[in-house]
Amino acid sequence: MECQRLSLPPLSAPGEVVTFYSYKGGTGRTMALSNIAVLLARRENASVPVLMLDWDMEAPGLHHYFEQHEERPGVLEFFEACRQQIERISLETVGARASGTGTGRADAALAQRVLDAIDWQQYVVRVDQGSPLYLMRAGRFDASYSERLAQMRWDQLFDTCPALFRCFADTLARHFRYVLVDSRTGRTDSAGICTTLLPRKLVVVFTPNRQSLEGVDALVTRAIEYRRSHEDEQRPLLVYPLPSRIEMGDGAQRAEWRRGDAHKGIAGFQPLFERLLRTSYGLPQIALDSYFDEVQLQQTKTFAYGEQLAVRIDQGGDRFSLTRTFEAFLHWLTGGYFPWQSSREIALLGAIGEARQALLLDPGRAVALPLARDLARLGELYRKDGRSAQALDAFRQSVEIRVRLLGEEHPDSLACKSGMARLLRQLGKLDEARFLEEHVLDVRERVLGSEHPDTLAARACLAQTLLLQGELAAALLMQDTVLATYAHQLGGEHPLTLEAMDGRAATLLRMGRLAQAQQVLGTVVGARERLFGAEHGDTLRSKLALAQALGHEGNLEGARRLFVAVLQAQERRLGNDHAATLATRDLLADIVAGQGDWAGARQLHEDQVAARLLEDAVLSGSDQLLNSPVTGLADSVLDGARHLQETILAGRANGHEGAEPDTLASMILMLQGMIEREQYPQAGELAEHLKSCLLCPGVPGKLRRRGMAQLKKMYKLQGDLHALLALHEDEVQALEGALSEARIGQR
Repeated sequence: MECQRLSLPPLSAPGEVVTFYSYKGGTGRTMALSNIAVLLARRENASVPVLMLDWDMEAPGLHHYFEQHEERPGVLEFFEACRQQIERISLETVGARASGTGTGRADAALAQRVLDAIDWQQYVVRVDQGSPLYLMRAGRFDASYSERLAQMRWDQLFDTCPALFRCFADTLARHFRYVLVDSRTGRTDSAGICTTLLPRKLVVVFTPNRQSLEGVDALVTRAIEYRRSHEDEQRPLLVYPLPSRIEMGDGAQRAEWRRGDAHKGIAGFQPLFERLLRTSYGLPQIALDSYFDEVQLQQTKTFAYGEQLAVRIDQGGDRFSLTRTFEAFLHWLTGGYFPWQSSREIALLGAIGEARQALLLDPGRAVALPLARDLARLGELYRKDGRSAQALDAFRQSVEIRVRLLGEEHPDSLACKSGMARLLRQLGKLDEARFLEEHVLDVRERVLGSEHPDTLAARACLAQTLLLQGELAAALLMQDTVLATYAHQLGGEHPLTLEAMDGRAATLLRMGRLAQAQQVLGTVVGARERLFGAEHGDTLRSKLALAQALGHEGNLEGARRLFVAVLQAQERRLGNDHAATLATRDLLADIVAGQGDWAGARQLHEDQVAARLLEDAVLSGSDQLLNSPVTGLADSVLDGARHLQETILAGRANGHEGAEPDTLASMILMLQGMIEREQYPQAGELAEHLKSCLLCPGVPGKLRRRGMAQLKKMYKLQGDLHALLALHEDEVQALEGALSEARIGQR
């Protein structure tokens, strides 16, 4: 191996620093880093420069994987030189820079001056003559190594020059596409440097046991909180969990430790990381199913001994190999994707990107039509995930391509328009949805006939939109036609027939025909329990609708039994803090409060608090971590918001907290419009004032319910459970106060 000084030119664009951390030893962290480094250096015809840093100085071992046994300086010696340089500069400036009390700009200037004075390339050695793979080992392991390491006070070095480690990472990233740092384990100063100061991405390697998982949870939380709370460290930190030493022969234990088992007190690493990432980045809901389906480093006998590199020995890449797992992990790590993005989404984004590049060379149908297909698939995926803006953009692009190349009435164009209309309906853009659905229905009825399955599906979709627009009679007429055709063609218990019955029941509920709605829903629930099971998603959805119908009719005990059954199923299958579980608990709390069971209502509210894992402080910093763009607002909305704020402030100045029914109705409509446009910050002031008005005595019950429904909808869409729970508590207290006053009045 070559030992002479290197001369590495800077890259055209900076690379990125990735730290590999594990709370406990024995996880295979160094092994994982070594294999990933080899794979990265092979990319692009083995032209990607990769540097490995061994910062596990108390137990260095990275050099063993590359047969680097010749003593040479490394990380320790480099920072010894940095310390000496800082001391020399401090003496030259006569104490002007004796401690880390300068500004961030001064810190960075000092750090750059120190680094410029030290030739860092003499501490780096090339470890592979077939690819640009380099190593900065832990240090020179001579007789003085342990003593010198003990004398290296990382905390003092940081206090003297806080920007030194960040600037060091930036310097290396200018010369290497990837800088992979092998961190010290546990809670040490050097581990803190590796996880909070150096990286852009943090790979958390762990084995499925409580010690490892609890330590990782605390470390990641601290690292992200540090990035968010320190002014000079406002940089993204993306976390990628990497389970290791997974025993593939025991499926039961593997499932227990991945998903969790409450009876055995096993939390499960997937729920832990879903909670951790959701909390850290302020996301309403994420799922790591696809990620962990692909990314688990299996335990193998072949590589259990010695320092062997699996990617050099096992190059077959089949689904049982470690190489395949490492490559799957790199799809997320180096592709610019988050762990909660599914492999299907990643594949679609990759195909769309390639198609866009191909269109530049050949703008023909052969490339454009597959692009339109993938855009429609991506839009549907985003719609199901609740990522409305991204879904709508994908659908619009797909429709535009298909209409231009195939025409307005081609089946593929109609299918894409139908998917886009479904999304517009979910977003509350009912006029746009109706326009598309009427067009699709007209074409399909004319071309395919009134009883074709595609025509019936289009009619059912249009009926849902009419229902939301309040055209109940027209919606029910369409639903009756669809239901009669399905029942005749497919039978009374076919899934499509049951879905049509479900839609008809929703319309009956809106029309106030509660007895008929309950009868239909009872039939649907019974059939779905037989066909799908009592805890199937469609069955639970029908039970929720039936419970709400019972509640509207005043059968609170029957509604409560159904809500409890659904809630218990959701807690088992989805978890206590899943969005659907939280929504059902809200509904149950309303019923329990309506029965006068205040103890039960309060217990449900306490359960909500215990289940809630998103905090306002986390949400306030999530946009910086994810680099979310800020969108503009329509002038009309801003003008309306300003007018409402002036009205509210004037009312407060005059001491009037209440409002007339007409004013309340206008405020509710304005809030609804803001929610539909997803302009939540502008709705905040209005929502607070509206809540105080709605809770005042004398507000008409129907108006209060309308307003409370909009407030709950806004808080749920924002993922602000704290505000939602506070609203429920205020509502319960208002009801308690009203009952107390009623009792006093009766006396």
